[in-house]
Amino acid sequence: MPRKPNPERIDADAPEATEEWFAQARPAADVLAEIMGVTVAKEMLKPKRGRPSSAKPKEHVNIRLDADVLGAFKEGGAGWQTRINRALRDWLKTHPDTGKA
Repeated sequence: MPRKPNPERIDADAPEATEEWFAQARPAADVLAEIMGVTVAKEMLKPKRGRPSSAKPKEHVNIRLDADVLGAFKEGGAGWQTRINRALRDWLKTHPDTGKA
């Protein structure tokens, strides 16, 4: 016997998906082609692999840091590499002649 739905949890804007609803479902390629055209639909549905290309891609480097410095950045949790990058960028702003011959 199906459970009686809790009226406080019923969402009219997002009703529960039923077998009838799934039976009416159509592939995205068909629906998008009707709405946006075949060419646009194909482009939208083309698999995208890897990270999106960047105008200024980051470079991979190996760098040795003191354990306490690295530990301090890692203590902040995820994003520690971004924080190191930001700290180096801030340092370059205060030392504009760095790296010039």
